[in-house]
Amino acid sequence: MTPAFPDPSPLPGHACQVFLADSIYVIHGVNSGDGLAGPQDVCEGDIYALEADAQPLRLILSPAEGGQCVAPGSQIGPPGDGLRLEARYTLIAPDGDKIDLLLMQLDSGTRVVLPMSPMSAAADYTLVAIDAAPEAARLADLLCVSFARGTMITLADGRQQPIEALRPGDKVLTRDHGPQPVRWLGRATLRAQGAFAPVVITSGTLGNAGDLIVSPHHRIFLYQRQRRAGLQTSELLVQARHLVDDERVFQRVGGFVDYFSLVFDQHEIIYAEGVPAESLMVNDATLSRLPEGMAEDVKARFPGLAQVQHFGTEASRQFLDEVGRAALYSPRRRGSEDK
Repeated sequence: MTPAFPDPSPLPGHACQVFLADSIYVIHGVNSGDGLAGPQDVCEGDIYALEADAQPLRLILSPAEGGQCVAPGSQIGPPGDGLRLEARYTLIAPDGDKIDLLLMQLDSGTRVVLPMSPMSAAADYTLVAIDAAPEAARLADLLCVSFARGTMITLADGRQQPIEALRPGDKVLTRDHGPQPVRWLGRATLRAQGAFAPVVITSGTLGNAGDLIVSPHHRIFLYQRQRRAGLQTSELLVQARHLVDDERVFQRVGGFVDYFSLVFDQHEIIYAEGVPAESLMVNDATLSRLPEGMAEDVKARFPGLAQVQHFGTEASRQFLDEVGRAALYSPRRRGSEDK
């Protein structure tokens, strides 16, 4: 039986954290000393840094005719001020980690930057790509935590079923709470580029029988027999994008991808292609990263927006670089290197 959902109620708009554009400035290059500017005034190869005392500002967005506007409660811009997406920049840190920055301009003239991944004031970032005409989209369309079509999910009775065949009320096996009913399943079809391009964890890499294909920010649960130095727990949550080694794990760019997200009463660890991975965590921060239609549906059904993250230590890219990704992978089967 499909469970009943609470009635929709007024809820906060999409929230994100932004920096003033001038707080991200060129420390070496053609535009030395200048803050991040529009696409006509920046140069590839310039090296940028985030000011050491720069503070992120909370920006809450509400739908508006033809786009979005600043909502009450924001730390920047007057309520009702419209904004537009000016450019998308790709920068690379010395350790090879790439970060996308979205440059936006409010109608009042203020420019702000939304980093699509955490940005450190201690690192330098080289501008390597400029998209002067990014596809029009809500900011919430730019990140999601989802599985690709065809992903096999383990049910409560041990059977596996493609994620797109699941329905609310179906019971799925969870790592910590046994069989749990699916409360919501969302779908979005996105162009597989940039932050949307799926990460492919090839068969056998984490003990998975088939390729596990997820969105870049989707976190995989990894258990280490012994807690490593510098980690609070032996239970790790690792974003799929940090596992990319372009050999056993790679990002697939091009075409379109159907993404599916699962919501339970709690933030759960489920089994996808036999690999423990997170469900969608329902709270204000994560919903701000979902495609618009998915976010609105989830908010209507889960007005509390208060799920707590599953216990575990989030492993950074730096940690994975130090220990080596191969240390987390399952051993190859004998003879597989020659296939």
